[in-house]
Amino acid sequence: MATATTYLIQTFELKRKRLVPGTRDVAPTGSGALKRAEAIATRKPGAAALQIRADNETGELESVVILGRFGEVPEDFVEMVAGG
Repeated sequence: MATATTYLIQTFELKRKRLVPGTRDVAPTGSGALKRAEAIATRKPGAAALQIRADNETGELESVVILGRFGEVPEDFVEMVAGG
């Protein structure tokens, strides 16, 4: 069982006065994801940097960690990521 770590930037946009997920992008490192999310949040309402660990073979998710949130991020984002 091989585990892969992916660093993801999730943007948020305003649609009908509500924050909704926008585009996603992949970064090579956690610090890179944090820097890009912070930079994106200066142009968009908000962004979050995530670390995702999953099994390479099955695709089964092992963990999701929010590395940082910048700007406006939906209040329920933490619950959504945690699977609650």
